[in-house]
Amino acid sequence: MFFDPAPPADSQGPSADGAVGDEPPEIVAARERAAFDAPDTLDHLIEIADMVTMQAAQRLIGVNVLRREAMADAARHGRTLTGVAERSVRLEIAAALRITENEAAAMLALGEALVERFPTVLDSFASARMTERHARFLVDAVQILEPELLAQILPAAIELAEAQPVGVFRRRLRALIETVRATTFTERYVEAVQRRRVALQPDHDAMTWVMTLMPAVEAQAIWERVTRMAKVILTDAGETRTLDQVRADVIADLLIEGDTALHPPDARGIRATVAVTVPVLALIDGAPDGLEPAVTEGIGPIPLERARELAGGAEGWMRILTHPETGMVLSVGRDLYRPPPGLRRLVRWRADRCMAPGCGIPASRCEIDHRVAWEHGGETRLDNLNPLCKGHHTLKHHGGWTVQDVAGSFGAVEWISPTGRRYVVEPERRVPVFRVQREGDPPPF
Repeated sequence: MFFDPAPPADSQGPSADGAVGDEPPEIVAARERAAFDAPDTLDHLIEIADMVTMQAAQRLIGVNVLRREAMADAARHGRTLTGVAERSVRLEIAAALRITENEAAAMLALGEALVERFPTVLDSFASARMTERHARFLVDAVQILEPELLAQILPAAIELAEAQPVGVFRRRLRALIETVRATTFTERYVEAVQRRRVALQPDHDAMTWVMTLMPAVEAQAIWERVTRMAKVILTDAGETRTLDQVRADVIADLLIEGDTALHPPDARGIRATVAVTVPVLALIDGAPDGLEPAVTEGIGPIPLERARELAGGAEGWMRILTHPETGMVLSVGRDLYRPPPGLRRLVRWRADRCMAPGCGIPASRCEIDHRVAWEHGGETRLDNLNPLCKGHHTLKHHGGWTVQDVAGSFGAVEWISPTGRRYVVEPERRVPVFRVQREGDPPPF
C-alpha cells in the first residue's frame, strides 16, 4: 500500500485524436464524476487501518493456536502443570515479538477469550467492523457477566462496537450492562463500598501519589469542587501554575489545613455540584422492578437507594426527574444570547458529553455553542444549543467543519468534515417535545 499523489485538479488528458480540451461535455462530466468518486488520502488511511485490524485479529488467533499446541504437547508428554506450559509459551511469544511478558499474557488471554468464548466478537473484529480496542474492552466488560445476562447483552454490545467511536462505545456499553444488572446493583454497591481505602504510591524525585478508592458520587464531587476552585485561582494575573498543579495544591490545603484562607475569596465559597438523574417512578414507595438505574453526570449508574437519598434534599446536587412521557419546550429566542442557568443545565444534562465525534469531555466542562451562530440569526433555544469543549468549539467555527441537526432525532447533530464525510453524534439523553398538531397533519404514530 502506498499513496499516489493526485494529479493537478486542472489537468486534462488528450482527446481521442490527440487534442486537449475538445472532449464532449458528457465525457468531461463522466471524468469529473470518476475523479470525485476516486479514493482520496483518507480512504487509503481507512483501508490501511482496516488491514491492520484484520492482521491484529489473525495475530490473536495465531497466539491462541500456540497456546493450544503447548497444552496439547504437555498433555502428550504427561505434564499436568498447565501453568508452567502457559508460562513457557508466554515467554516464547514475548521473546519472539520483543515485547514484555505482561503484554504477551494479555495477548494470550484475549486470544483465548475471542476464539474459545466470543466467536461472534472475533468475527466482527476479524472483518474490521470493530477495532482491536473495541474488542478488548468488550471482552473485558462482558466476560464477568452471568451466562443468561451475557446472552442478552452480547448482540447489542457488538452492534454498539460496530457503530460507535471507542469512547462513546465504552460509556454506552457500561450503561447497557448496568441497566441489565440493575436488579443486583444495590447489593453489589454495598459490597463494593466495603473496599474503600486510601493508598500511597511513591513516585520519583520525592513525590508520592495519594490514591483513594471511594464511591464515585463523592469522588466526582471532589473533582468538581477542586476544579472550579482552581479555575478561579487561575484568573489571578500573576498566577503561573497549571490547572493540574492548582488542583493538587487546593486538595493539600483542604486536607492538611482544613481551610482555604490562602485562596481568593471567590474560590473559598465554592461547593460541589453534581447532576443526578433519577427515574421519577423510582422515588415512590413500592417502585416496580426493572427500572433504569439512576445516573450521575460524568460517572454513570449509581444504586437507586443512593439516588433516592440524594434526590431527597441533599445540598449541592442538581436533581433531575425524568419520565418517558414528559416533554418540554425551552427557548428565549433572540432576547438573550447567553442561555439562562436552567437552560444551560438542561443542555449539558441532555448531552452529558461534548457533542463532537468521539469526544469524552464531560458537558460540565464544556462551553455552550449556538449551532446556528447568533450573528447568523440563531436563537437561544434547546434545539440550537450544544455543549462543546473549547478545542472542538474552536474547530467548529474555524476548522472548515459544518454542524447541522438530524431531523426528528431529539438532539442528534451531524458533523460534516472538510472532505465531505459525515459523523452523527447523539446525546446521551433525549428530551421529547410536544408539538401542536394542526388540521391536515398526519397522525404522530
